[in-house]
Amino acid sequence: MAALAALALSGCDVAQPSQTPAPKVAAPPAPPKIIEPSKRSRELASYYTEVQRSLLSQGLMRVDGGGPDTPFSKRLLVRNFIQIGVFNEFTLVDGRYTNKRSEGRVQRWLGPVNISLDFGKAVPPEIRKKDTKTVTEYAKRLADISGADINIARAKGNFHVAVLTVDEIEAYGPTLARIVPGLGKNIADQITDMPRDIYCAVYAFSDMDKPDAFLSAVAIVRAEHPDLLRKSCFHEEIAQGLGLSNDSPEARPSIFNDDDEFALLTRHDELLLKILYDDRLPLGASPSEARPVVETIASELLGGES
Repeated sequence: MAALAALALSGCDVAQPSQTPAPKVAAPPAPPKIIEPSKRSRELASYYTEVQRSLLSQGLMRVDGGGPDTPFSKRLLVRNFIQIGVFNEFTLVDGRYTNKRSEGRVQRWLGPVNISLDFGKAVPPEIRKKDTKTVTEYAKRLADISGADINIARAKGNFHVAVLTVDEIEAYGPTLARIVPGLGKNIADQITDMPRDIYCAVYAFSDMDKPDAFLSAVAIVRAEHPDLLRKSCFHEEIAQGLGLSNDSPEARPSIFNDDDEFALLTRHDELLLKILYDDRLPLGASPSEARPVVETIASELLGGES
């Protein structure tokens, strides 16, 4: 401002003032419009707060990443990778995903993973701020672990993470149609009709030319969750959307286990990601084809550790 003022004063001594127009400064973007959550959303928030309280009271939702009480060997790491990374937790039947486990193939992203965050209008600013920080830090961690090109999207993303209230999830269909062209109605309806016991979900998509290379993904996280439960959803769903798509009741320490013992990505899970994104592991490999490669990589990662 001092420089501009000096220029204006010096103009008093010249015959003709400068005709150069002042540069236009773009107006800052308007803050997002926030609406009040519905009564149903508020009731659901109370329910999930009690769910988190109950889990924590049982010693679950650990955030320590595993320790001396959760040892694992190379054999267990290989077994867990095959179960989590080369089997499917859900099987597509008549256009809908069913709870039927099936043998799958190695699937992962080949191109950049650009994560975009989409908040519903009923998501308060404090949650937006916390979640943006969580996902930004987590994206960097995943990139460092896997070596994959994972970033927060500056504009249009291909891995969409939506934080929505129950009402916004049910109304998300038109947005799904826009961000995932060609998405079948049955799958869209399944995404927008999440029952209460489904805390969060992710769907990854490829095309017919390269069915094992993901091109886009959509993760849905309930805005009604308290902080730790919401953060655990980001950790699990984004990692699963990268290709660790199954759960196993035998995996420990791991978030890829429905027992809720661990809330956040563990050291064991980091090794699973390293294996998945090792170029030596062929895209599209079956469990039997993947196993010898996984054994070699696991031996290198663990060395003499037990």
